[in-house]
Amino acid sequence: MLMINSEKLLERFLAYIQIDSQSDPKSDTTPSTKKQWQIANLLKEELEEIGLKEVTIDEKAYIMATLPSNVEHEVDTIGFISHFDTSPDFKASDIRPQIHENYDGGDIILNKEKNIVLSSNYFEEIKQYKGQTLITTDGTTLLSADDKAGVTEIITAMEYLVNHPEIKHGKIRVGFTPDEEIGRGAHHFDVEKFGAKYAYTMDGSEIGELEYENFNAASATLKFKGTSVHPGYAKNKMVNSMYMAQKFIDVLPKDEVPERTEAYEGFFHLSSISGTIELTELNYIIRDHDKDKFEARKQLMKDIVSKMNAQIDDANISIEINDQYYNMKEKVEPIKYIVDIAENAMKELGITPILKPIRGGTDGAQLSYKGLPCPNIFAGGHNFHGKYEYVPLESMVKATEVIIKIAELTAKR
Repeated sequence: MLMINSEKLLERFLAYIQIDSQSDPKSDTTPSTKKQWQIANLLKEELEEIGLKEVTIDEKAYIMATLPSNVEHEVDTIGFISHFDTSPDFKASDIRPQIHENYDGGDIILNKEKNIVLSSNYFEEIKQYKGQTLITTDGTTLLSADDKAGVTEIITAMEYLVNHPEIKHGKIRVGFTPDEEIGRGAHHFDVEKFGAKYAYTMDGSEIGELEYENFNAASATLKFKGTSVHPGYAKNKMVNSMYMAQKFIDVLPKDEVPERTEAYEGFFHLSSISGTIELTELNYIIRDHDKDKFEARKQLMKDIVSKMNAQIDDANISIEINDQYYNMKEKVEPIKYIVDIAENAMKELGITPILKPIRGGTDGAQLSYKGLPCPNIFAGGHNFHGKYEYVPLESMVKATEVIIKIAELTAKR
């Protein structure tokens, strides 16, 4: 029976979240923010302190380390990966975590002064953690459990394996990345240097989650060019780019948006809009699990632009679409036994596996296409990227145990 020290795990997690490591999508450097170096250097030191070998950090802050095999027979080299940056979507500095022991299953007042409440009716999944220890924010920041929970679990699991050589395992590689939250976590990840046959990202949410399918993803930027004329003398002269943009928005399918879709349903998501009479810009993300439907979504947007340019007098509309990542299922299914190992590990630990598609992406999606098949496992957190983020301590302990059990089962194959 595994005996994870939950107090030490909590202490480690709380130390990590105190370090502001927010990434920045507007930056063109790697890492995108200098402040990510603080936690990167700390993690390198910790990996060395707990006894891992070949600990490296490169010029772009990618960290790798090795736990050597302790068996004589040949075992696949496996890896565990998490990202240490946090989302730029909400404040991530001066985090004041709150520890709620023996959670009663009801609402949690995060901030009495500002009347910020984590509602158990709105966030119903929280009720399953009644009686457990929940870690929340104070309602003014995010928690950074995405993905400092995953980082904590991997380091804690490696430390446990170092201290318990009776648990047999093959060679294990550890990887920590910057800039995952802005879609660049795998861009400079050296798969050949990492040297694992396959790996697992610890970046999921609810306990039991096991994912090897994700969206195909693209971004679309549309520019609508107009003509500005004094409004008092604008008849038959002014072309208002904002009205053209509005027409485009109105033509797209109304129900194929994030707030009206679930499971395998794809969507078009208008993520930002800026406009003047002369120029309006729309930024979309396009998502679909099915490759054919994904391609059809991109083509639909192009077709709408072509039709508007042809049918509307003085229309001047351009569109640029860039693919971001693809569904890892194509790369994982041929060696689906790596999913089975994780599933069996959970079952042996009394965890009910929840196999479902990711409605998003992880480093694992890009890594799978770079030659490192990489399913995603729960790290325990909920409500990422905002003030209602929380993580049950017990889920973090279980995620740590899953890592250890996967290592053990891999050595028995």
